[in-house]
Amino acid sequence: MRRREFISAIAGATAWPLTARAQQSAIPVVGYLTEVPNVAHLNAAFHRGMAVSGYVEGENFATEYRFNPESMSQAVADLVRRKVNAIFAAAPAAVAAVSKATTSIPIVGIDLESDPVAKGYVESLARPGGNITGMFLDIPELSGKHLVLLKEIVPRLSRIAIFGVPGLNALQFAATETAARAAGVETEILEVLVPDDLHGAIETARARHVEAGILLSSPLVFTSTRLIGALALAERLPLISLFGEFPKNGGLIAYGPNVGEMFRRCGEYVGRILHGAKPSELPIQRPERFDLVINLKSAMAIGLDMPAQLQQLADEVIE
Repeated sequence: MRRREFISAIAGATAWPLTARAQQSAIPVVGYLTEVPNVAHLNAAFHRGMAVSGYVEGENFATEYRFNPESMSQAVADLVRRKVNAIFAAAPAAVAAVSKATTSIPIVGIDLESDPVAKGYVESLARPGGNITGMFLDIPELSGKHLVLLKEIVPRLSRIAIFGVPGLNALQFAATETAARAAGVETEILEVLVPDDLHGAIETARARHVEAGILLSSPLVFTSTRLIGALALAERLPLISLFGEFPKNGGLIAYGPNVGEMFRRCGEYVGRILHGAKPSELPIQRPERFDLVINLKSAMAIGLDMPAQLQQLADEVIE
């Protein structure tokens, strides 16, 4: 091979990966910001939603995953600095942090604890008006439904514990206490901030003669469902959660929105935004699917006789 031909061949060989990298960098990049890392079924649900718009990770869009609950603002700043095309904020702290960091990058969020209008994230539910949209659940009265279900399971229920995170669950604490007073049930407020608080809180509930408990929604409760279920069984304390993952991981019962469906619908919104839709014109969505999930094995371990009518109403019964 002549020297000129050799140089041309080498140049061609090195140019291909450079071109490929240039093409790859041209695909849209989605920032994925969460307090709950590596939850396979939620990640899969989000990507199913993206697929509705024809987006497949690794083929025509890339993802920058960020998990940093201790410094959420730092994680957000990094995504903003990288100029991602959109951010999926999959937790209350993530939505709060990203709302402060950018008014230009489109944001699709999930927040089960906040009123987006009261928080100042959006102008209205129908027309958000800014760069934030997504799935929000501002229904603190849902705890009233939880109380009704507990009274069916524990007919003579007179005292309950309410487990939650101060600040984050303020509206839910208030709504649950109001519902309990109306039902003639006393309440014991037990604050939990980190996983290490859970053991002591459940022991305290039993020591204070609590007969059942309500787990208010939070990333802490979601990530600790298996631990909470085990602790509750050990203390024979009936607990109800918003998250269907709780009874699926050994807890007793759950009633609340299907979180996987919420992630899927957020994926659809991100896909639409990448196609040119404006978050300011995408209405805030509320959960439409609420599931009742019961774990009969856990009920037997606690010594409860789960009412047959309740089992018939359940979307899923784990035996």
